[in-house]
Amino acid sequence: MRKSLQYILLLLSLMMMACNSSPTIPTDYSRTDKQPAIYPDYRNIVIPPNIAPLNFMVQDDKADAFVVGYALHADDYLLIAGADADGKIDMDTTAWRQLLAQAKGTNIGVDIYAQHNGQWQRFPRYTLTVAQEAIDPFLSYRLIEPGYELYRQVGLYQRNLTNFDEQPIYENNRTFDDDENHCVNCHNYQNYDTRHMLFHVRGAHGGTIIADGAEAHKISIRHDSILGAGVYPSWHPTLPLVAFSTNLTGQVFHMQHAEKIEVLDEASDLLLYDVTNNTVSRIPGADKGDAFETFPCWNPAGDRLYYCSANMHAMPDSLYGKRKTAEWLLPHYDSIRYDVWSVPFDTITRRFGQPQLEIDCASSGKSASVPRISPDGRYLLYTLADYGQFHIWHKSADLWVAPLSHADPYPLTATNSPDVDSYHTWSSNGRWIVFSSRRDDGNFTRPYIAYFDRKGQAHRAFLLPQKDPEQNLLLLKSYNVPELTRNAVQVGHEALIHTVRQTEAQPATFQHKE
Repeated sequence: MRKSLQYILLLLSLMMMACNSSPTIPTDYSRTDKQPAIYPDYRNIVIPPNIAPLNFMVQDDKADAFVVGYALHADDYLLIAGADADGKIDMDTTAWRQLLAQAKGTNIGVDIYAQHNGQWQRFPRYTLTVAQEAIDPFLSYRLIEPGYELYRQVGLYQRNLTNFDEQPIYENNRTFDDDENHCVNCHNYQNYDTRHMLFHVRGAHGGTIIADGAEAHKISIRHDSILGAGVYPSWHPTLPLVAFSTNLTGQVFHMQHAEKIEVLDEASDLLLYDVTNNTVSRIPGADKGDAFETFPCWNPAGDRLYYCSANMHAMPDSLYGKRKTAEWLLPHYDSIRYDVWSVPFDTITRRFGQPQLEIDCASSGKSASVPRISPDGRYLLYTLADYGQFHIWHKSADLWVAPLSHADPYPLTATNSPDVDSYHTWSSNGRWIVFSSRRDDGNFTRPYIAYFDRKGQAHRAFLLPQKDPEQNLLLLKSYNVPELTRNAVQVGHEALIHTVRQTEAQPATFQHKE
């Protein structure tokens, strides 16, 4: 009996050793010129030196084992990872960080080996270029079901890009309750710092949530003199001011169209909100009377506000600014085009000047949305599509850059895809952009990261890495409005739940300004 127990213990010990054994590079293998199918495709990209491990899976159902080696020189592998038949490469985080530290500013060679019926095969090497510049460590986004008419479980989340930690900022429903149902959207931060942040609540418990450090309160930006509540916020980089647009927005569902939905502005305008005094006013310089204005964005100096504007002079005066605007908009939805404008702002007097056209998109049959200025003030990044302004539904949507030195705009060709590439954010050092893309399957938006070099060119984009590389395929949610920050959100989840559900919104005072 004792001898049998000893055999059992020895067998268990050997099994544990086998499970904990480190993968080794095969010494006997053949080479192939064929590239392996991997997901996500992390081949030949530029990555931050502080990014989480780029776990991926080799999609080869005929192989029964895989080994991946990471080398700086020849075949001197500094990191080796393995996988069984499922092909999922899950790297040790500590070893990955050590590898990136040594490879900063240079290339890593990656070799994939696959075993077929006991015979190993080596695929062609690809490279990972490790940039000198880090990416801001936190990315926040909304996760939303990809339906069009209802919001059930919607939440704002924050991901630590240096690892795989994800924390909820605010969730509307864990268990759906129709009476409590509300949407959350438009999270925004002041100058990449979460000490000052906001997001909107629509439906039950509606209002705008504004956080100051660990404290939060709720306001309401509504008045008879404005179209509706503020949306698409942009914090001033230094002052307690937020630019909003106010929109009458409607959805149109196509019966026969390659794109399922169109979101239309029936009217829109720009607002300035004073956080300290809880006052709101129109931005007079941008109000041209016969135009729709939306997607405001401050430049880094805070002395100019950029936005998108569509000239609606072709619409009958009798319809402008009323709900029946839809009578004209519906048959003309694909002829509505937005240009990029800006208006100067005096930070001392807090007055706006005369607006000026920055990028004329309409004359070339195109339409812009979401202008964002690089932190060094050199580049204007925006989304360009064939028409409209809600480009997350437009397959023609691509990322474009306009140098603010008045050079011609150009597409970020290496970064764009044949499908939707839309909402985007800069890193605080201007070397990285994160944007939403439907390139994987045409249905779900997922966050992609791309290096933006000092010559103004963006490089091949890569999918946000996950602990389980299959997670992006299994999660039936769309990532929406990616925003980078230098620090983690400071107000707690429970405090935000209390603010949203247990407090009344304080109405902002509307101020008439010439």
